[in-house]
Amino acid sequence: MRPTNQSAVGLFGVFFMLFTTMLLAQRPEIQYFRTWDQDGVNVFEPAKNNSVEFTGIKVRVGGAFSQQFQALSHSNDTTFAGASAKLYGLAPGFNLATANLNLDVQLGDGIRMCLENYMSSHHHQEFWVKGGYIQVDKLPMFNNPEWFTNYVRVKMGHFQPNFGDQQFRRTDNGNAMYNPFVGNYIMDAFTTEIGGEVYLFPVDNIMAMVGLSTGLIKDDIKEYTDGKQRAPSVYVKLAYDNNFSDDVRFRLSGSFMANANSGRNTLYGGDRTGSRYRAVMELAGADLTSKAFSGRWNPGFSNKIMSFQLNPFVKFKGLEFFGIYEMVSGNNLTRNNETGMFEFVDDNKRSVTQIGAEVLYRFFKDEQVYVGAKYNSVSGQMNAGYRDGNGDFIDASINRIELGAGWYVTRNLLLKAEYVSQKYVDFPNTTQYYEGEFNGIVIEANVGF
Repeated sequence: MRPTNQSAVGLFGVFFMLFTTMLLAQRPEIQYFRTWDQDGVNVFEPAKNNSVEFTGIKVRVGGAFSQQFQALSHSNDTTFAGASAKLYGLAPGFNLATANLNLDVQLGDGIRMCLENYMSSHHHQEFWVKGGYIQVDKLPMFNNPEWFTNYVRVKMGHFQPNFGDQQFRRTDNGNAMYNPFVGNYIMDAFTTEIGGEVYLFPVDNIMAMVGLSTGLIKDDIKEYTDGKQRAPSVYVKLAYDNNFSDDVRFRLSGSFMANANSGRNTLYGGDRTGSRYRAVMELAGADLTSKAFSGRWNPGFSNKIMSFQLNPFVKFKGLEFFGIYEMVSGNNLTRNNETGMFEFVDDNKRSVTQIGAEVLYRFFKDEQVYVGAKYNSVSGQMNAGYRDGNGDFIDASINRIELGAGWYVTRNLLLKAEYVSQKYVDFPNTTQYYEGEFNGIVIEANVGF
């Protein structure tokens, strides 16, 4: 199967190279839309003001393609765990290419649809659908009432919840045009759920949003027999975003999400495409399709989750700062061997904190070139199984530094490279992460249109 899938990805890459120019020449403009190329950089929620006139149904075919070369090394201390903690043998080489296919459709005046697909990923090499949604910014069926057009937006479907601002800078499989670095954040708040969001734009520069979703990455119509019904995820977001002048922009957003009872919440484990740092800190002989998330950390909060994320963004001419402060608590569901049911156990409740900062400088015409540095740290009770002799959770941390540079050769082609160093601190000596670290160089080429 894999040779066929790799060939398909290769053919898709050739398709990108041969037909991108033709597609760009014919691409229609879509209302209230974030483009998939460089023009989408530092765009968060699409603006409520709109200059695109509706002239009928339009279909815009877009996509993304990414290829990496990595030269990474990793190490740990196997003194206590022995051979069972020996790490995967790494050598410089190319990763499997990743690709996305996007269909954006203007269905009506102020009504658009987005269908996102993964052509190939590290976790699934086959074609599969990420999700799709409808976004409504006008009500043409009611003669476009001004109050809705100016102040309200509704989004419905199976999509990524609008939690936090780091999602607008992350790499999403083949789509890496918005991310100035190669890696996503260590603790990656990304998932896809079925639900809806209502946005309010009460005054200039202010946005408020409330969302309700299933709390699960897929559908679930099964009746719960333990008397505990699953609960939806409820989340809210408030953002202030203002251009004080042509040179100065400031944005500050805060997001909160809570789920009272989910069968399997995946807020920090919902990305099924894989990470950019292949096989780092994985055990020798690991299957890299199932172990596709190397370098990240999923805290395993499958139930009773509460998360808060604060994101400042400042831009002064070419100088740019983005930050993240995130607190999350939750627990694991534990299977009752007598009933076979998953149950909430009070002493499984844990908390983890993430901080991060990116500093970039973009220069030359249209900010085509940039250099930057990124710091990211996750600390706290990282895993329910990490306990001391008294049964108390063990605190540990993961710290990462990325130094990178990029060049937008065109608005649709990005070349970037980075040096990354990540260390695992205070992890139990029975795990492969004990005294663990990885570092090295990753070079990446991205196409987006």
